[in-house]
Amino acid sequence: MNGGLAIRLATVGYTYDPKIPAVLRDYSAEVKQGSVFAVLGPNGRGKTTLLKLLLGALKPQHGSITINGQIAFVPQLFQVSFPYRVLDMVLMGRARQIGLFSLPSRQDEAAALEALDRLGLAELAERSFDELSGGQRQLVIFARALASGADILVLDEPTSALDLKNQGTVLEWIARLRKEGLTVIFTTHHPHHAHAVADQALLMFGAEDYVCGAIDAVLTEANLRRLYGMPLRQVSFEFEGRAMETLVPVFTGLRLGTAA
Repeated sequence: MNGGLAIRLATVGYTYDPKIPAVLRDYSAEVKQGSVFAVLGPNGRGKTTLLKLLLGALKPQHGSITINGQIAFVPQLFQVSFPYRVLDMVLMGRARQIGLFSLPSRQDEAAALEALDRLGLAELAERSFDELSGGQRQLVIFARALASGADILVLDEPTSALDLKNQGTVLEWIARLRKEGLTVIFTTHHPHHAHAVADQALLMFGAEDYVCGAIDAVLTEANLRRLYGMPLRQVSFEFEGRAMETLVPVFTGLRLGTAA
């Protein structure tokens, strides 16, 4: 990690209607440059609102958000209705540099090709985006964000529509981008994904009830049980000669083994 701060939230509050309870109240957090920051919480706890605040789509009604760098957004996996080339999809990340009524320059195309090459996708540049696998499409959207020149990536549930292999691919690239000095913030419903790649985590229990800090201090069995209303267990094991840990949900009442 680079040591400085990429983002600081200071007592941030937001409500969509003053007649109803606030979505967020007095939220504070610091995201270090060159780190991975995971945001977890059940549906309806304010994760989407928090992302909109970070992206500038909403403005804090209380407190402040300080951003040191340029943010690019990587949405959840989606389909497109037009058969864009992969290169065209990545060039969309250069919209700020290209302008509304201009065509991409050689510099823009070079930046897009460089982003594809960085993710090992250069050979897909002329392919149709809608012909790609889910994992490839998600990485193309990563490349689009990288082509923008941003140093902070905000990812909305980047593995939500992917099979296990492609989930692993996306997590590997999050870890690689961190090593390259980028700051990555992502929302997820998978604590084991956060445990695998994140340096810090924010658990959103409610409007003013949250826990934020180093991953090992925050992703405890007690915190996760309170967050999801079900038990999770931290499991240690050895894989290919390496000691590893992960988090496993315990689905009680289902085909349970017989007690010894």
